[in-house]
Formats: sequence, structure tokens, C-alpha cells
Amino acid sequence: MTIKYLKRGKSDADRAEDDAKTRAVVEATLKDIETRGDAAVRELSEKFDNYSPPSFRLSQQEIDDLIGQLTDRELADIKFAQEQVRNFAQAQRDSMLDIEVETLPGVILGHKNIPVQSVGCYVPGGKFPMVASAHMSVATASVAGVPRIIACTPPFNGKPNPAVIAAMYLGGAHEIYVMGGIQAIGAMALGTETIDPVHMLVGPGNAFVAEAKRQLFGRVGIDLFAGPTETMVIADETAADAELCATDLLGQAEHGYNSPCVLLTNSRKLAEDTMAEVDRLLGILPTAGTAKVSWDEYGEVIVCDTYDEMLQVADDIASEHVQVMTDRDDWFLENMTCYGALFLGPRTNVSNGDKVIGTNHTLPTKKAGRYTGGLWVGKYLKTHSYQKVLTDEAATLIGEYGSRLCMLEGFVGHAEQCNVRVRRYGGINVPYGEPAPYRDAAE
Repeated sequence: MTIKYLKRGKSDADRAEDDAKTRAVVEATLKDIETRGDAAVRELSEKFDNYSPPSFRLSQQEIDDLIGQLTDRELADIKFAQEQVRNFAQAQRDSMLDIEVETLPGVILGHKNIPVQSVGCYVPGGKFPMVASAHMSVATASVAGVPRIIACTPPFNGKPNPAVIAAMYLGGAHEIYVMGGIQAIGAMALGTETIDPVHMLVGPGNAFVAEAKRQLFGRVGIDLFAGPTETMVIADETAADAELCATDLLGQAEHGYNSPCVLLTNSRKLAEDTMAEVDRLLGILPTAGTAKVSWDEYGEVIVCDTYDEMLQVADDIASEHVQVMTDRDDWFLENMTCYGALFLGPRTNVSNGDKVIGTNHTLPTKKAGRYTGGLWVGKYLKTHSYQKVLTDEAATLIGEYGSRLCMLEGFVGHAEQCNVRVRRYGGINVPYGEPAPYRDAAE
């Protein structure tokens, strides 16, 4: 096997040190929010966002005034994007069926898909107003039928961003708060004097937001670990050139200072040309101040000999976004197992998924794609099972098996739950604390 790194990012040790610092800050902050509630939230908002309104929750009049600041074209664009997200989410919801089956005569088993009863949607927006994140979390929760949807977003340049607020409202949020970072996540999950806690947190965010969700998991549900964005470009010379590869890498690197971006190719020439093109684009990209840090510290360029090696490396990295531009895109679709979302062919790109095409852009990061997919309508639904036993014969048959299996494990009390049914509905004398006798089916 020949896998060459033409460029490496920060070492795993350095990244682990960064994570440890983040973890400590988040732990202390969440404890403060739990202890002091609204007062802690206000202090954090003043400190990090220089924002301290009379109420962090927007009134209907404030929402209407903010929406009124948008042009008709801007509103139409937001509605178009939400329609795409809603349509795909509805198709996914329609695929999730309640079931009820008779597994034995008189034995009915089933499950119901029940919406989570309250959700807190975090929409990033301190550095860039993430309008699209409102579609992905709020609108999808609305399609799932969540009865209480609250949404939080930080102020942008010291005040609520009209486009983000419009997207939240049009998406179906019942409560909208202008607050960001750990304070927003903590307030939604832990509750304060003025905010009732939610059952589940969703939405992407920076490293502090992702860590806050991780620490709160268990106390509330979360969608997934969706931290700083990651992107991988898998390319060969048959389908891509340096301009496409470099543009797709930097398009995600501009998200923040710690956004991993990886080129994986079997062409050394394409790799070297792409690195040169990245340098050229960084000279003209308005967001180069951010993108260059991500590229310098987290960018990687990997050259493999074979497509099988490329597949192996890609699954090991398990990147959030994977742009595939090769002569065998469908082969990668068929064989890749660990990623957030795939973007197949040069005609599509990660920005399509981020903003408008309809798939959800809240996706697993930090290798979480090994065990979960991204946010989708099913994340808001809990599948609950139920059972019914309709006949005396069924109660007796299941009770006899259950009695013996409980005793096999030493659970006498469990066995008696079964035995009492065997006695009552089957007329069989089973001594207390004994397993039910075996009867031939013919009996």
C-alpha cells in the first residue's frame, strides 16, 4: 500500500489539547448556567456578544418588524429553500410507518413513531448568519410534528439578523430567542427562570456548542455531534481539475479557523496543481483570513495508488462532507460506509446541500459518521413498541415459555408474572416459584 501525505494538518495530540481546553470551559459554563439561570445567561451574552436586551425572546411584533426588513426576493429565496427541505423531509417521514403484526395467533406486536415533545434548535450566526441552519433544524422538526420548537441564534453585529429570524419563523418555531454559544445550549437544555427546558437539542455549531451538547447528552437527547465543518474531496483527473478541487476545499474552510479540509486523489499532478490553486485563490478570496488558517492548520493532501486505497482512507477519516469527482462515483456510493453526506459528480457541491437542494446539512463530524448519519426527520421521532395478547390460548402459550426462561435466569418474580397468567387463563396448576411445565404442542 502506498499512501503519501503531501500536506498534513495539526497532529492528533495538538487537536486533543484543544479539545481538553474546550471541555473545561464548557463544563464550568454549564455549571454556572444551572446554578444562576437567567443571570448567568445575560452575563455570558454581554461578555461574548455585547448584547443585553430587555428580553432575549423576540415578541411577535419584533419578529414581524425583522421580517419586514427583507426584500421580496430574499423572502422568496428563503421560502424556496425551505420548500426543498420540507419536501424531502416529508418524503422521509412518509417512509416511516407505524406497524402492527400478529406474530402468533392472538399475539399482537406493534410500534408507533411519536414526535419528541420539545426541541431546542441552535442556529449558528455569530460569524456568518446561518439562514440555512434554520431550515434544517426548525422546518424538519415541524414536518416531524414536534409540538414545541424553540430556536436560538446569536446576534449578528449586535442585533438579530432579519434573514435568520425569518427562516426560523417561517420554518415553524414557536419561541425564538436571540442568544448564542454555550449560554444558548445551556439555557435550552437546563432551563432558566424564563425558559422551560427542552427534551432534545439539535443543530450545528462551533467547538464549544458541540462540546456543550456532548456534556448535556443523557440529560437531554441530541441529534448528533455536529462541530466545526469538515470536507473531503475525492478526485481523479478524469472528472476534476485543480480549480474545482481547490474551490470545493476552500468553500468549507471559510467556515471557521478549525475546519478540516482534505484532498484525496490518485493523481500527484492533480494534488500539486490543487495546492497551487489553493494558494492562488487565497490571494483573492474575501474570507481568506479564516480559510487560510483552516487550510494551514487542518488541510491535508493525500495521494493513493489505487481507488481501493482511496476508499479505505476515506472511510477511516469519515469526513462530514465528501465531494466525489471520479470516473466511478457510483462505486464510491455503493462502497463507502463512513461519512456525513456524499456529493456525487462535478455538477453538484457541498454548498448545494448546505443551502438549498433539500438534504439536511447538519451532519456528523469528528468521525461520528462511523455510527450515525445526519439530522433528518426521523431524529425527531421516537419509535415506541407495544404488545397485546388477545386470547387465553396465547396468554398461556407465551406465559409458559416466559416462565421457564425467567427461571433459567433466576428471576422468580419475573416467572410469577407469567405463571399467574398460565394459572388464570390456561387452568394449569403451576406451583409458586416453579417453572411452568413443558407441554407438547399437540396437547
